Amino acid sequence: MKELSLNILDIIENSLKAKAKNIELTIIEDDSKDLLLIEVKDDGVGMDETLLKEVFDPFMTTSKNKKVGLGLPLLKLEAESCDGGVFIESKKGLGMIVKVCFKKSHIDVPPLGDLPATIVSIIATHPEVNLKFKHVVNNKTFEISTEDLRKTCEESLCTPFLLSSIKTFLEEKIKELHGGV
Repeated sequence: MKELSLNILDIIENSLKAKAKNIELTIIEDDSKDLLLIEVKDDGVGMDETLLKEVFDPFMTTSKNKKVGLGLPLLKLEAESCDGGVFIESKKGLGMIVKVCFKKSHIDVPPLGDLPATIVSIIATHPEVNLKFKHVVNNKTFEISTEDLRKTCEESLCTPFLLSSIKTFLEEKIKELHGGV
């Protein structure tokens, strides 16, 4: 995928298919460690040892609608080609953690892409899920959660006005993290 936000969306969609009700997305950009880390943690059904061993096989998928599962295998290949990797922790019934890391300065690291659109898309299509988003750039942190947003708003988060406002707010905050650039 051309942008990491699309990989993030794919991982979160997999979490939702695994019946996750709580999802945490953390992105850490650290210039001093030359690191870009993406972590998705969920409380879905998790994977057993057998499935966990096969998760990077492109010809293995749990989907009934397709014969291949290219998301994680291609992401792993992309991360490894940028001096990083993909690591998965999971236990059946206890959820999953997917960590993707890249050498931040590597010339082939894909851009993060449109994170605000990805997050708003998840909120709009799965309003029942609690999504926590944390973005850290060189020790500056921004955090937001749908649980907190629901407490603040008197109406559904899925109205066009609120979704647009959330997207604009995320764009501003991510821009601030990067020094307003």
